[in-house]
Amino acid sequence: MLQRCCEFPSAASSALQDPQMSGFSTARQRMVDGQVRTNDVTDRRILDAMLTVPREAFVPAGRQALAYLDLDLDVSEGAAKRFLIKPALTGKLLQAAEIGEGDNVLVVGCATGYLAALTAKLARQVTAIECDSALATKARDAFTALGLANVTCKAAACTDGEPSAAPYDVIVLNGAAEVMPEALLGQLKEGGRLVGVSAESRPPRATIVTRTHGEFGHRALFDAAAPVLPGLERAAAFVF
Repeated sequence: MLQRCCEFPSAASSALQDPQMSGFSTARQRMVDGQVRTNDVTDRRILDAMLTVPREAFVPAGRQALAYLDLDLDVSEGAAKRFLIKPALTGKLLQAAEIGEGDNVLVVGCATGYLAALTAKLARQVTAIECDSALATKARDAFTALGLANVTCKAAACTDGEPSAAPYDVIVLNGAAEVMPEALLGQLKEGGRLVGVSAESRPPRATIVTRTHGEFGHRALFDAAAPVLPGLERAAAFVF
């Protein structure tokens, strides 16, 4: 009994002693119960991941109070706006992707890495890319702090993907695309799927693209809106 009394406090008891930590834990549970489950996300693995991964760890300190709100959360620190997409949409896209434990996954436009961290709880290996090199560094630091050894983040344009780790079973977009680069589709393996928000037409819709016998099939899943990823914008039309 003496030895037991001298042990370090458990994570649960630490949370009770730290009001902020306890508050984040409560907010995380409310996010899952009030935003994610109510939007028909029923996959237990995804729900467990969203209960486990601290979203506040991927948010600048001054905005951590907003970490669990139902919004696309701006995590930018430079001129270009970068976001973590809404929790409900995050969960629904992951569920649509049907990520298996042995899958190799690419996360495009990961910002500070929250979606990639969730994906790392579901897949064998995750490669994330982010065009803002400072945010890519923050993502890597967060992965290390959380002990996620099966995910990495590289500074790269969304249009390029990451050929060195291809082909991928799944590609997930952390945002919307008004155009779909051939490079991303070309990095899908046979039978692979890409999920994200297609904003090529209105209204924007979450869409899954599957590769079968070298051909790509597109299927709309549900109406959804998300910020357009850098480089995946539609070219501006000429106007008189």
